Amino acid sequence: MIPFFFFSLVILGAVLYLTRFKKDSSGGWLQFFSKGKEAGFTIRDMEQLRRLATSCNIPNPVSIFKSQKQMELIIRSMVSSVRTSGEINDWAVQDFLSRLFDYCKKIEMETSDSKTRITNSRQISEGQTLKILVPNTGVFKSEVVKNFGNYLTISRPVGSKSSASMQWYNMKVSVYFWREDDAGYVFDTIVIDEVFSKGISSLKVEHNDSLFRTQKRKSLRIKFTKPAFLYLVKEVDNPHKLEKTAGLRVMLEDISDTGCSFRVSGQASSGLRLKVQFSLGRIPVCMPGTVRAVEYNQEANISLVRMESDPLPIGTRNHILCEVFDLLPEDDEEELPFRVLEEEAAVKEEASA
Repeated sequence: MIPFFFFSLVILGAVLYLTRFKKDSSGGWLQFFSKGKEAGFTIRDMEQLRRLATSCNIPNPVSIFKSQKQMELIIRSMVSSVRTSGEINDWAVQDFLSRLFDYCKKIEMETSDSKTRITNSRQISEGQTLKILVPNTGVFKSEVVKNFGNYLTISRPVGSKSSASMQWYNMKVSVYFWREDDAGYVFDTIVIDEVFSKGISSLKVEHNDSLFRTQKRKSLRIKFTKPAFLYLVKEVDNPHKLEKTAGLRVMLEDISDTGCSFRVSGQASSGLRLKVQFSLGRIPVCMPGTVRAVEYNQEANISLVRMESDPLPIGTRNHILCEVFDLLPEDDEEELPFRVLEEEAAVKEEASA
């Protein structure tokens, strides 16, 4: 009987807690807390979100759970507040901020997926890189030359097993491609002719009205053109350790909380363990990871390297996501990470002298 009494008190307390906010907003605080629970936030999280929504003067607080713009407003307010208070490095603050970023990413990616996804091969853009799988033979590289209503024209596939005498006509193949900021797609088709198109040897293949969508992107990536330094990861060392000396200079092309891409002189190889170091918002950032793909331009002798990051410390990940969501000031300091480290080292030496 006593446990039931205490349980009833807990339920009653929760109802009173929620109903006291019921008329505070046109969105309805009961609905706000309900949507927050569905989104995976705790009661404590919801109280923090309620305060943030109130301080941001959001007319309908429930909208933060479906509007990326409104959730970004909440995050911006929180980041500004904890920076001012000096709590930015508090673990609990960073943990809550990380979960807000995850939810904001979820909203954006779900919205973007519904707008960018394609359903048939007639929607593939010219210039799209393709991988052609020939059963019992191998995988070949190609690209879309033209896309007509009746057929798709692709460049003659090339690969280590291809030859000028290879007969493609009437061959059944599988086509795989990755659409930028979308996902991977696969479809089966038949080669209906071998032709010359735009001056190059090409194949005409049948369209397919049913594409299989796979490997959806896992993170938001933004263009990020900035100099950085590259190092080989030594397995005996901590890969997240900031280097004090300049490494091989590279140019970052994009960045996300799960990796980056950069251009480097020479021919790179997949599978390499590397780390990239750069300045972000006047703070040095180190991103270790593994090279997953390389596009080598032989004429220019430059490689575009796509690196998947190791799991990052929560503070570093949040700092990168602040850049992804445009929450950091402009930063023109190219080699700041090394100057910062040198200054810190000098201060420590003076203190120990």
